[in-house]
Amino acid sequence: MKNLRDFTYPELLLEVEALGERPYRAAQIYGWVFHRDAASIDSMTDISRELRERLKHEYRISGIDVLDVKRSEDGTRKFLSSLEDGARMESVIIPEEGRLTLCVSSQAGCALGCLFCMTGAAGFTRDLSLSEMAGQVFAARGLLNEGERITNIVLMGMGEPLNNYGNVIRFLSVLTDGKGMGFSHNKVTVSTAGLVPGIKKLGHDTNVNLAVSLNATTDEVRSRIMPINRRYPIAELISALKGYPLKNKKYITIEYVLIKGLNDTADDAKRLIRLLRGVTCKINLIPFNLFPGAAFERPDAEKVDAFHGIVYDAGYTVIVRASKGADIDAACGQLRGRRAVPDRVK
Repeated sequence: MKNLRDFTYPELLLEVEALGERPYRAAQIYGWVFHRDAASIDSMTDISRELRERLKHEYRISGIDVLDVKRSEDGTRKFLSSLEDGARMESVIIPEEGRLTLCVSSQAGCALGCLFCMTGAAGFTRDLSLSEMAGQVFAARGLLNEGERITNIVLMGMGEPLNNYGNVIRFLSVLTDGKGMGFSHNKVTVSTAGLVPGIKKLGHDTNVNLAVSLNATTDEVRSRIMPINRRYPIAELISALKGYPLKNKKYITIEYVLIKGLNDTADDAKRLIRLLRGVTCKINLIPFNLFPGAAFERPDAEKVDAFHGIVYDAGYTVIVRASKGADIDAACGQLRGRRAVPDRVK
């Protein structure tokens, strides 16, 4: 049976037309599914019983099953979910001053194989559907404390969003639709490891925020830790960022994971300054988050401060990002989607 959470509004219009119903029915169903988070077709009380019975023969509303929730001392919550075919993914709720961010996965696993990321080490299973990405938002809402509200969405969880481009764009259309999930474009960010063709398309297909995981200032180092660089080297990536259409005074976020002895030198900082000239951006410095079997080390705090000072003095907005949820393996690069005993959370 078809899942109603797998349809955008234009797609749902076609489904309703095929049923011989008037277009306004699509708006009713869409509102129930995405705006009001209906758990069943029977809960759509402003739709006739006859139509609800017809819908139930072909359609369903299903979410994702949360198997496990881990809570950090800093308030971060990571939850593991199981999908209908047994694939698993992790999502993270991150509390910050004045906002509550949900980190959404776009794939089960990741195929890019970045050496500083535990997700890539676990391998790739498959792309996630619209309903599976939206399901993470609904599941997260069910884990909130009284008075909490998800304010920001970042596609920075498991997977490379631009490798699941079609479904991600469909998810973004529902996520930022006032009649759908209702998030502002300004509160949604898509993060990529640097898939240049996808970056060029994204800026024309949506006006959400863009973040790019750069992590090195030479092709030799970046290709070593991020194999995608062999296909889209730094010069090609920077060119795409310079041509990216920014709207409403937005900027691109450059993510830079600092790895001890590899990309954390003063020369790296100076090269980063030169590389980003002409790119409207802010820079997030992320000291490497350790995970079992990692081949790298976290740089000393003095090294991080020195790198930050060089870039800051050059006039860039640069922030050293605090690692949230590291004690539950929920920090950047630590998601894996595995659990030994898959007991469902009640």
